[in-house]
Amino acid sequence: MKPKAIDLFSGCGGLTLGLKRAGFDVIGAVEIEVLAVETYKANHPEVHTWHQDIRKITAPVFLKTLHLKKGELDLLAGCPPCQGFSSMRRLNGGRRIRDKQNDLVFEFLRLVKGLLPKAIMLENVPGLDKNYRLAELKSALKRLGYIVNAEVKDARHYGVPQRRRRFILLAGLGAAIPFSTPARRMRTVRETFAKLDKRSAKHDALHNLPELRSEKVKQIIRSIPKDGGSRLDLGPERQLKCHQNCDGFKDVYGRMAWDDVAPTITGGCCNPSKGRFLHPTQNRNISLREAALLQSFPSSYHFSLKRGKFPAAQMIGNALPPEFIRRHASQIRKYLQR
Repeated sequence: MKPKAIDLFSGCGGLTLGLKRAGFDVIGAVEIEVLAVETYKANHPEVHTWHQDIRKITAPVFLKTLHLKKGELDLLAGCPPCQGFSSMRRLNGGRRIRDKQNDLVFEFLRLVKGLLPKAIMLENVPGLDKNYRLAELKSALKRLGYIVNAEVKDARHYGVPQRRRRFILLAGLGAAIPFSTPARRMRTVRETFAKLDKRSAKHDALHNLPELRSEKVKQIIRSIPKDGGSRLDLGPERQLKCHQNCDGFKDVYGRMAWDDVAPTITGGCCNPSKGRFLHPTQNRNISLREAALLQSFPSSYHFSLKRGKFPAAQMIGNALPPEFIRRHASQIRKYLQR
């Protein structure tokens, strides 16, 4: 039988997909955001999904609904909302925003105590690694008998065609779980976009959403050198005034390079003013389907467009790359099979 897993803070299902590909049977998931739940259910209809605030669900509810006993669950996995730990969350370039979502890490811990799974996977932004909450979490897990392995890894070294530094924690009950070994090579933008079949792309709504740009912005995009070019190549006199007066965020209005990994795919991936999100050679932003491919989702994965382009982009940018999860989850499965 496949080992059983529960996905907390499931989002649109990137973690669940990675777990499935590693051989897990995902039997339960929790997510509060409506659009993410709709997308999750469309791709994982067999999973019992709780559409609610995780603070209002208890371990006994999981155990009763999923027909488990405490200690029987193989893996509890999740990525508590990470905006509060992100290095981008700043006020006036300095003071970090206080975010109540940061404490959702302890909701994860509460459910660990109630379910006592054989293994744990927790993923987040690198900022959690320096936060006092991590020290408290690790101490609590050790008292429960878990041996914790936690590091910041870059997803580009694990089969994901983008630079994406993530914090990941693996813990086994009574034994350490090693991380996956890095891939032999990094996957590029070129080979990733090649997965998009031209015939099916014509009928893919996620690939064909219109772009609304002013003529001035269109001219700037056409002027940026192909295959990795930057707005800085245009010289100050040809840049937008807002860029002339600000020296930060140099990737804005930049093109991706064909034979390199992509930059981090964020919730702003549909807007060239948010990062290096221009197509390597075509005079357009990458499509949402291309962004999802760079996150290592298959071209068949459904993302709801019910609320439009920008909420869908946010959902894709917030997702966990399935391939990154698959590789580390495979190590967990080896541990469980010992």
